[in-house]
Amino acid sequence: MERVDYLSDERKRAQFDVDAMKYVWAGSRHAFEVSDRISKLVASDPAFRKDDRTMLPRKELFKNTIRKATYSWKRIIELRLSEEEAAKLRFYVDEPAFTDLHWGMFIPAIKGQGTDEQHQKWLPFAYKMQIIGCYAQTELGHGSNVQGLETTATFNPKTDEFILHSPTLTSSKWWPGGLGKVSTHAVVYARLITDGKDHGVHGFIVQLRNLEDHSPLPGITLGDIGTKFGNGAYNTMDNGVLRFDHVRIPRDQMLMRVSQVTREGKYKQSDVPRQLVYGTMVYVRQTIVADASCALSRAVCIATRYSAVRRQFGSQNGGPETQVIDYKTQQSRLFPLLASAYAFRFVGEWLKWLYTDVTQKLQANDFSTLPEVHACTAGLKSLTTSVTADGIEECRKLCGGHGYLCSSGLPELFAVYVPACTYEGDNIVLLLQVARFLMKTASQLGTGKQPVGTIAYMGRIEHLMQCYSDVQNAEDWLKPSVVLEAFEARAARMSVACARNLSKFANPEEGFAELSADLVEAAIAHCQLIVVSKFIEKLQQDIPGKGVKKQLEMLCSVYYLFLLHKHQGDFIATSCITPKQASLANDQLRALYSQVRPNAIALVDAFNYTDHFLGSILGRYDGNVYPKLYEAAWKDPLNESDIPDGYHEYIRPLLKQQLRAARL
Repeated sequence: MERVDYLSDERKRAQFDVDAMKYVWAGSRHAFEVSDRISKLVASDPAFRKDDRTMLPRKELFKNTIRKATYSWKRIIELRLSEEEAAKLRFYVDEPAFTDLHWGMFIPAIKGQGTDEQHQKWLPFAYKMQIIGCYAQTELGHGSNVQGLETTATFNPKTDEFILHSPTLTSSKWWPGGLGKVSTHAVVYARLITDGKDHGVHGFIVQLRNLEDHSPLPGITLGDIGTKFGNGAYNTMDNGVLRFDHVRIPRDQMLMRVSQVTREGKYKQSDVPRQLVYGTMVYVRQTIVADASCALSRAVCIATRYSAVRRQFGSQNGGPETQVIDYKTQQSRLFPLLASAYAFRFVGEWLKWLYTDVTQKLQANDFSTLPEVHACTAGLKSLTTSVTADGIEECRKLCGGHGYLCSSGLPELFAVYVPACTYEGDNIVLLLQVARFLMKTASQLGTGKQPVGTIAYMGRIEHLMQCYSDVQNAEDWLKPSVVLEAFEARAARMSVACARNLSKFANPEEGFAELSADLVEAAIAHCQLIVVSKFIEKLQQDIPGKGVKKQLEMLCSVYYLFLLHKHQGDFIATSCITPKQASLANDQLRALYSQVRPNAIALVDAFNYTDHFLGSILGRYDGNVYPKLYEAAWKDPLNESDIPDGYHEYIRPLLKQQLRAARL
């Protein structure tokens, strides 16, 4: 049967080499080929079916996830997939599972904080999944404030053991994925106590369950914390609760790469610098930024395709109604999100490079860039996840009423994604960490210490405090140098203003608390500058393919002009630009929407997502939306019979009662 493609006319409009753009999006031709092959492998396997996920009861849903995760591992072994291919397979299965924490947190924690001996002992079992691990840090009473954790690990020199204990209800470990029902082991973070002295929070490898029958070991209380937001969504994950009642573990199960406890119970630092643990943090946060671009691009792909299919109003003389994507209000909400997806992709690529760079420097005992890298990764994690969460919801609204259906794929995508705004650092808390770094940088200006990396622009503070934009017409806003200077001046002036206001307080911490909202805004300005600058840097690279670079330049301009328009109050209030220049920027932005429009479908096709991965009737590649929505409705369990359960028990008596009352 011939395939119907209702979006074929849209695809014919493309003014660039779509295949070349697919390679740019994937990162390279090799990366594209791996991704393309694995995504099709998953899509063609009925064992990975997911269209019924939102209708399954929790226990059945969770059992199905265990089945898929186990089957995935079986296929990885059978096909002898590389580490890169295996990671892609787990990604395209598209279901939060215990394996996410095992590969994404448990193993990296041991690799980053364990000794060579601990690597040799634990990693072979973990790599073969003969043990399954999770990352037990967050507690019922503490999350972002890691130093406030209450679980204790007290050393007993008589038995050469640590005694792990949960002294309060709020010290219960709470939220770790994979903990509730599956994990056999965990990296547990607890307060290290030796000889009555508290040495702060350290990591310990702890066995939780019997490897023969999976029962919790003595002194350990384990369970799932309950159903979470959304149908299906993150309810495939067994987020858990864990309590310890004087549980003993051998001394060598403390992660001792950075600090150690001797047989005699003496606490000492190893020769390995403590700063090395930041390598793991940078790795985790750069994967979160990469995930943000994937999640946002999925939502944008769905909303863009459906906006081209959906027609509403504007019919002339009985002709077809107007495609929703042709309305400027739709474009002004959708196209900046499309541009943001690409922007986050490229800043994520840069973060991969940064991770490699900082790891090499840390191993060479060069810690000079660590504060800047910490602030950069914290800020970008916060910025990209907040924008993505809001963007997914905006895409749902862009799809009108049908976007509210689970079959649109958007409600579940939103419910799966929003925890990213909280885990690995609450987004506001992270922005305040960025603000502290900015304030410290501002306080050191003029001392001879030159800012580096993403903060290097602060080294030109005198110029940035005095410069004014020389934009004369709308086209001037397409010049990268003009844009960068405006964004640098805005970020610098907002930071300096906060620093000056802080200096008025006798107690700096009181000032920081009082000005925290302003400090968050300054941190956001700094982070937006990073994303803009990395997008512009990407355009300076050799980009093959007919018309590809031009499309990326267009998207880059949409990204930064949308930010400028959205935050024009900041730019004008700090005297970086005039109201007239802000108006010209909006004129140019509006003109760019018209230029993006003919290429919109091709630009989301470049993400190369299968219909299986998108999981959306609205975002189908062929645009055959309405028949498939109608067909899907009849698959709902409520439609298994015309007479609903409960009719004879409740509805019929109610109706009969009303009939009798009517006769009276």
